[in-house]
Amino acid sequence: MKSMIPEDGVPLTKPAGNGGEISLHGEILSRLRDYVVEGNIAEGARVPERQLCEMFGISRTPLREALKVLAAEGLIELLPNRGARVRQLSRRDLDELFDVMGGLESLAGRLACENITDEEIAGIERLHYEMYGHYLHRDMHNYFQINQRIHERIVDAARNQILRATYANFAGRIRRVRYSANFARKRQRWGEAMREHEAILDALRRRAGSELSDILFHHLRAKRAAALDHLDEAETGAPAATSSPNLNS
Repeated sequence: MKSMIPEDGVPLTKPAGNGGEISLHGEILSRLRDYVVEGNIAEGARVPERQLCEMFGISRTPLREALKVLAAEGLIELLPNRGARVRQLSRRDLDELFDVMGGLESLAGRLACENITDEEIAGIERLHYEMYGHYLHRDMHNYFQINQRIHERIVDAARNQILRATYANFAGRIRRVRYSANFARKRQRWGEAMREHEAILDALRRRAGSELSDILFHHLRAKRAAALDHLDEAETGAPAATSSPNLNS
């Protein structure tokens, strides 16, 4: 299949109604997760609770409830009587976590091809083209949101609750790293990722389980390599993008 992808590539308010508390909690959690994933707090740094409360227009209580969820996801660490800090992963952590995630997504792809419905494939296809639109507009925030939904839909289609729970347990730990990998300047990772997603969609359409399994595993391996490149660039002081990757670099 020929690729479509070029080589270069406000304060929160509580809604009315009985669902207000749930909606408010969900919005705080989503915005806080995005804020951490997108690198606005350095790895290993303390979470600035007062600043975040002012930014989101909330009190400490809902913020701390959201922090508990992010801790369970593996994005941050709670410090006894000292707040929270962003989890910092070593190179060994990254190697091991990406290998595990690659194995989980590989298995999910194989099982999904055995169980997925035509309607589910159509839904993933719609998400793919929505993601492609964000790629063309260099909108990394929305691109990444849709990207994660596609991977989660494939895991859901595997129809294996243990796999799904295990995947969720590990996905949060590397979500921030998966996001930052798109900014690696040594390789045009964002364009590479889009072309890999076209191959993922093509294999899924054909229900080619073995092929999709291999594509997903190598997709995670390529993401790990880009994440390590980005880490090297950060450590050597090379200028790095923080909002939208340069597709022409």
